[in-house]
Amino acid sequence: MTSTAQAPQSGAGTAHPEHLGHVIFIAAAAAMGGFLFGYDSAVINGAVEAIRGRYDIGSAALAQVIAIALIGCAIGAATAGRIADRIGRIRCMQISAVLFTVSAVGSALPFALWDLALWRIIGGFAIGMASVIGPAYIAEVSPAAYRGRLGSFQQAAIVIGIAISQLVNWGILNAAGGDQRGKVMGLEAWQVMLGVMVVPAVLYGLLSFAIPESPRFLISVGRHDRAREVLKEVEGDKADLNARVTEIEHAMTSEHKSSFKDLLGGSFFFKPIVWVGIGLSVFQQFVGINVAFYYSSTLWQSVGVDPSQSFLYSFTTSIINIIGTVIAMIFVDRVGRKPLALIGSVGMVIGLGLEAWAFSYDLVDGKLPATQGWVALIAAHVFVLFFALSWGVVVWVFLGEMFPNRIRAAALGVAASAQWIANWAITASFPSLADWNLSATYVIYTVFAALSIPFVLKYVKETKGKALEEMG
Repeated sequence: MTSTAQAPQSGAGTAHPEHLGHVIFIAAAAAMGGFLFGYDSAVINGAVEAIRGRYDIGSAALAQVIAIALIGCAIGAATAGRIADRIGRIRCMQISAVLFTVSAVGSALPFALWDLALWRIIGGFAIGMASVIGPAYIAEVSPAAYRGRLGSFQQAAIVIGIAISQLVNWGILNAAGGDQRGKVMGLEAWQVMLGVMVVPAVLYGLLSFAIPESPRFLISVGRHDRAREVLKEVEGDKADLNARVTEIEHAMTSEHKSSFKDLLGGSFFFKPIVWVGIGLSVFQQFVGINVAFYYSSTLWQSVGVDPSQSFLYSFTTSIINIIGTVIAMIFVDRVGRKPLALIGSVGMVIGLGLEAWAFSYDLVDGKLPATQGWVALIAAHVFVLFFALSWGVVVWVFLGEMFPNRIRAAALGVAASAQWIANWAITASFPSLADWNLSATYVIYTVFAALSIPFVLKYVKETKGKALEEMG
């Protein structure tokens, strides 16, 4: 029995908005934070070797500079929930946009390695905030019938950001004569790559002024009339607006703004539902997906692929990523979140296992044997496809839906923070692990993909078609 058992029935689970285009615009604007994350993730891929050369640093130090933004992401994600409950979701988006703009300018014009790292931490903090606010806001403004597909906008924005940043990097690199340290507009090419991030950051900030505040936040601060207006915008005239407001209010009765303390309980520090969210976040990263985006060019070159072709393979992987995400968006509300996650896990085990097998062979004249080289290339695309059509989307959807109202913002913050920490662990460890044994590294990722199957089967509950007030 949930806390909303006696609340008026509003038809929220079946409400269809009369102006679906407007709801799509709202969700897409909120998902721009995901675009920034995707863009930042891939843009650094084009600057890795230039940063190494300019500051004369080794692989371990370079990995820390690349990964350090993820520490900022973890801090931003952990604090965003509380900030959002105090000042609103929209204000959080605007703060994130300002911080990311400052970070982009600073990253493009660093004085030394230390301040480049500092600007990346600030940008990471902004992305971490946006990673929490985006899914939570989209879940709170979306009618239940559309929430899965709208929630998947977050991952769609991430993969589009990755693809566009690679195209922009390629254009800048061509303008610099193929040299990452070649001059473009008076700066080295890699600096321009990082500086261009100002454009999506400013766009994110401008879009935040064009979308409404979350009705749940409006009700929490006593702005009921405005909440009804927003609910009418997103759920249409057929929804019983007074009943919807009462339903949301009832779910929030006797609740205070979510905080870290609210998450405590159970046998192992956190409430069980919080651990499920943390588990989803960690498994999403421990399969090694971000290795494909932070180090793709370096990875393919390490097994003998020509540098120019390594860009092509990295871009085709991004296209596969987008295709998989579209597949997930089509099916997430039709077949449900759990079935997609399980299908994806099985596919990832196959792809990662084949990569581990291919990389176990010794290089011949600096390249993998022909058969193993093709298997590695195809398996990498299979892995990305199955990740994109499953865990890439459903984890964000789950995290926006699965928590009870009273702890949603804080719990989402902790789960997203765990995701960034796991992302950092994979990103920072990959160069050293790859130097040790690339095949064994992929065996580790394969094991985590396999373990995700019993985890989903045993601990994860389906959220398809349920109103947020039903979560308990």
